[in-house]
Amino acid sequence: MTQSTRPARRTLLAAGAALAVVMAGPAAAQSAADAIHQRVLTLDSHVDVLLPGANPRSFAADGKSFSELSKLRAGGVDALVYAVAVSTGPRTPEGYAAARAEADAKLAAIRKIAADHPSDIAIALSADEVRQIVGQGKVAILIGFLNAYSLGEDVAGFDRLQRQGVRVAGLTHAGNNAFADSSRPQAGAGEEHGGLSPLGKAAVARLNDLGVLIDISQLTPKGVFQVLELSRAPVVATHSAARTLADHTRNLSDAELDAIKAKGGVVQVTPFNSYLLPQAPDYPARLAALRTRYGLDPTKSGYQGGDDLGQPQRDAFFVAYKALSPQANVKTYVDHIDYIARRIGVEHVGIGTDFNHGAGIEGFKDESQAPAVTRELVARGYSETEVAQIWGGNFLRVLKTAEAAAKP
Repeated sequence: MTQSTRPARRTLLAAGAALAVVMAGPAAAQSAADAIHQRVLTLDSHVDVLLPGANPRSFAADGKSFSELSKLRAGGVDALVYAVAVSTGPRTPEGYAAARAEADAKLAAIRKIAADHPSDIAIALSADEVRQIVGQGKVAILIGFLNAYSLGEDVAGFDRLQRQGVRVAGLTHAGNNAFADSSRPQAGAGEEHGGLSPLGKAAVARLNDLGVLIDISQLTPKGVFQVLELSRAPVVATHSAARTLADHTRNLSDAELDAIKAKGGVVQVTPFNSYLLPQAPDYPARLAALRTRYGLDPTKSGYQGGDDLGQPQRDAFFVAYKALSPQANVKTYVDHIDYIARRIGVEHVGIGTDFNHGAGIEGFKDESQAPAVTRELVARGYSETEVAQIWGGNFLRVLKTAEAAAKP
């Protein structure tokens, strides 16, 4: 079958499967989808680890993590990548030291999660170990890393992180650093490196040598293409979406999707509301007006500075800020998975929530609601094999390939 005929064939297969679901009845269809969900290995490729005293908005309504053990068990989620993510600050010895301390505390917090639940959770150091741990009935945790700002200007810092268990790493978060430009630079910063700096290019080679899977989710398009050109292993976008459906700088264009496929990589789609639906044309003006009303800099984006408000104002600001955007649901979310699967193939798409850092949509607000995604995939005609690929198989494949690229 040629590539050009695959979309048409998938449409026919999906239509037939969807008709079968309808004829079986909603209860039987949900039961069949839930059975598939229980059989496949489910992996969430990006969740922030929370420290005590973190912003209350990072926690669920029950005051707990969106990914705590009872929610993972309720949602049948078998594995996840906990990310050691830090904020970007000034490029000073003091700024770097503070970020390093935060990263170290988050590494310790991940280890504590496993230590506190030895019968239920274990840390994995490879794709094979993920499968082994899940086979033992436990939840497998991989350690991820996001934002080389905490390394200052030291590429060798990745060696230390790899020894500490990091197996997935991204160079940037919000804000440029000495390694690379961010898709969300500070106001006025622009693309100071034109993608990757010399440090960033050296980091790509070092991460390949260490067998660490490179995460390109937060990079600029120039940075994405440079990583793809330099890396000798496939890469992952651990929490992104399709820019054709929602034009956000955190999302990936068709050209980026095609290039990730050509490298053998995978795009893990995030249920982050503002990345799933396009904003209204007047959104920037309404956001600037809202920020002005609360005494915040109208030239800055999103909720920057909102946490510095007093609690009553802060809570009111975030309610109003959320109301500026259209609200996504599971169907909207799977639209992005479906788009990427049709564009570059079902073997190049997966799921990475970004829970504990603002993600969550109607019907998929925490890990306990993960089966809803499988139900929607099955309703659209995805087979059990394809669901298994999307929910974890694709990610583990590229992780294993990155491991194999390591130099002894």
